[in-house]
Amino acid sequence: MNDDDKAKFTRPRPVRESISEMTEIVLPNDANPLNALLGGRLMHWIDLAGAMAAHRHSRTYVVTASIDHMDFLVPVRVGDFVVLRSSVNRVFRTSMEVGVKVWVENYRAEQSRHVSSAYLTFVAIDAAGNRIAVPQVVPETEDEKRRYDGAARRRDIRRTESAQRKNGRS
Repeated sequence: MNDDDKAKFTRPRPVRESISEMTEIVLPNDANPLNALLGGRLMHWIDLAGAMAAHRHSRTYVVTASIDHMDFLVPVRVGDFVVLRSSVNRVFRTSMEVGVKVWVENYRAEQSRHVSSAYLTFVAIDAAGNRIAVPQVVPETEDEKRRYDGAARRRDIRRTESAQRKNGRS
């Protein structure tokens, strides 16, 4: 890689370059016997949506390191559309916090409702699995700046909780 290519790869990138959106239709194999979306399937989609934003930002391989607390706010039924929007909130050195927000769209009722939100941490790695540095993210809007600041607080909480688990105090 020449110096110009390295500069392009390591330059800070605005949040907007990482924004990703995916839409899924809930099929019977995604649901429980009550025709409601399985929580594990939604978590899988959240992980995929988060990884898309992390890949777009880092332009390298990424692995999921953690996912924060999740609540399922409203049921999602077979036939509904699930819309997942993700973007990088903040970059640390080799890790990134990605926010994913999920809506359910019932196109028959012309209704959209917030289902869940999650914060995931992804780590950038090379082909050999070694951690690599990630370009910084540049928040531009007030909402992006709020999420950027919040990511530092959430990281401190994650680190405290991790240390407590290591010390046997969960």
